[in-house]
Amino acid sequence: MKIAFSQTVPANSRLIAHIANKDTIPAGLETALAEGAKAARFKGNAGQSFESFVERGGEVVRVALAGAGDPAASDRRTALEKAGAALSGKYLTSGETSLVIDLSGAGLSPAEAASVLLGLRLRAWRHDAYRTRLKDEQKRTLASVTVAGAPEGAEAVWADAAALAAGVEFTRDLVSEPANKVFPISFVEKCQEKFAGTGVEIIVLDVPQMEALGMGALLGVGQGSEQPSRLLAIKWMGGGNAQPTVFVGKGVTFDTGGISLKPGPGMEDMKWDMGGAGCVAGGMFALAGRKAKANVIGVMGLVENMPDGKAMRPGDIVTSMSGQTIEVLNTDAEGRLVLCDALHWAQKEFKPAAIVDFATLTGAIIISLGNEHGGLFANDDDLAAKLTQAGKDSGDAMWRLPLAPAYDKLIDSPIADMKNIGGRGAGSITAAQFLQRFIENGTPWAHCDIAGMVWAEKAGTTWDKGATGFGVRLIDQYVRNNLEG
Repeated sequence: MKIAFSQTVPANSRLIAHIANKDTIPAGLETALAEGAKAARFKGNAGQSFESFVERGGEVVRVALAGAGDPAASDRRTALEKAGAALSGKYLTSGETSLVIDLSGAGLSPAEAASVLLGLRLRAWRHDAYRTRLKDEQKRTLASVTVAGAPEGAEAVWADAAALAAGVEFTRDLVSEPANKVFPISFVEKCQEKFAGTGVEIIVLDVPQMEALGMGALLGVGQGSEQPSRLLAIKWMGGGNAQPTVFVGKGVTFDTGGISLKPGPGMEDMKWDMGGAGCVAGGMFALAGRKAKANVIGVMGLVENMPDGKAMRPGDIVTSMSGQTIEVLNTDAEGRLVLCDALHWAQKEFKPAAIVDFATLTGAIIISLGNEHGGLFANDDDLAAKLTQAGKDSGDAMWRLPLAPAYDKLIDSPIADMKNIGGRGAGSITAAQFLQRFIENGTPWAHCDIAGMVWAEKAGTTWDKGATGFGVRLIDQYVRNNLEG
């Protein structure tokens, strides 16, 4: 969506929106419009909307009000995003092609104006690439937004926020694509194309290179697929000589469960089992797009988990890059096998100041936290606190769960160093406990289990049904809060 700025409302504007705070009707509106809003019980609550038609200069103009809630509320940013999102939701397929948001007299700061636009743009994203028979009333029509009377400095703040929006959109694009379109090699190619000209360095390891490094765990997951595995690293070094922070993403581009085959109903959802890698790619695109003053590297382990004569069997033992051996009791507990080699390689290659992984790792985290929070595990209290705060600030909420030596016995194997699953209890914790065994030298590390967050069965405030882009804003906010001066 094209967003431009103007000092005044352009002539002949057909659709004009105003932002209204709680229990407040914007000044200067026609009496009939203001009274109509009151009669319709428009209160200015966050995300509430109202529209009517008035005559101005001999032309009929469509006027909308979008509620932004109490300006003194602690969740002001979220409320403003809801106001912008309400406009997208209302007019995206309305037949209107352009919208003017008149901020003159709204009393918004530059950051607050950008929040309105961020909500509007994120809610406007849709994945219609394969829908060829949409009815006219289903087709997206709204293509441009003009922001009139914005506070001084808002355009520059929006340019920064627009990079974040682009990162979220890239993640949503990757996660939404079917597995015959996004697989390990095409994931790499899409990133190479997307990041061209941004100033990042891209590193790609193919199967022979990973074999030479001893990545038996990651390669074991992908060996049953005709799609060869890849390891992808994206380096953005905008912070001088500081040690980099590394974000690692699980990229299982489709997960059948392997020989431990998943039930057929719902298996189509497993195209988004690369949501961790997707959010890392989108986070890196946001950081590169806004030229973040930080050294950040995204590492993505990319595999497809398929049942085949060459696939891993339950009971097989694989040797990870770290040298630790793993008894594979369930080939559907594959994400941790991908991550353990990616984590080890990232530590050896980049010696990070901290390392954070993102993965749609366990169904158990959905049982624990539903679709309201991602699960957070960490070996470092300070890192956990910073990620929790970044989640609160960004809206990508995380909730910390425990790690403890007592859980180790659940994944000890009688014939290898560990097994890849525990029992029925504490499934998300034992998965995190498994990953922790691959963290070396006291490196601060956190694991974000986002299985309940990357895909939504119904539309939310700033996303449509489908891919949410969860994790991108968390990565961006963590960098803003902790790595940039």
